[in-house]
Amino acid sequence: MALLESVDIPLGTPIEHFVLHDPFEKTHDSRRIFGRKGLLVVITCNHCPYAIAVWPRVIRIAEVAKRLGIETVAINPNINPAYPDDAPGQMKKKIAEWKIPFPYLVDETQAVARSFKAQCTPDIYLFGPAQTLVYHGRIDDNWQDESKVTQRELKEAVLALAAGKPVAEKQYHSMGCSIKWRS
Repeated sequence: MALLESVDIPLGTPIEHFVLHDPFEKTHDSRRIFGRKGLLVVITCNHCPYAIAVWPRVIRIAEVAKRLGIETVAINPNINPAYPDDAPGQMKKKIAEWKIPFPYLVDETQAVARSFKAQCTPDIYLFGPAQTLVYHGRIDDNWQDESKVTQRELKEAVLALAAGKPVAEKQYHSMGCSIKWRS
C-alpha cells in the first residue's frame, strides 16, 4: 500500500455535487445531504490501516458536527476487484460493526473521488454553507495513537465553521493509503 498525502486544493473551491448509492442501494444526493451550516465529506474505505485507525474519530466528529448543523458523508472509491475488503457487501458489515450514523456511499466509477482530486484514504473535505471548501486536511496530528493527539484540526474546523468563525488557514495534508484506481 503506497502512502500518499492529500493535494492542495484552494479554499473557496465549490463542491462538486454528486449522486451515489449506499451498499443497500439507497440513492443519496449531496444537495440533499448538505446541512444548514455545511457538509463534511470523507473519502475513505474499509481496509486501509490509516482509515481504520481514524474511523472512530470521524464518527465522533460527525456526531458533534450534526448537532451543530453540519452533515457528514463517507465515500468509498476503492471498488476494485483486487480489494474485496472494500466491496459493497463488506461496507454493509462495517456500517453495522462501526455503527456508522451517516451515509457511507459507493463510488463505483471512482468519478466522485476524481472530481474531488482525492489521493488517499482518508481524504477529508469540509464545505461551508456557501457550499465552498473551508477545510481540506488531516483529522488530527497522530493517526496511529489517539492518546497522543495534541491537535484536533478537523474538530476545530467544524467548531469554527458552526460558530460562523474563520477556519484556520494553516491546514496539514491528510495521509493514507493510495486510492485503488482502476485503469
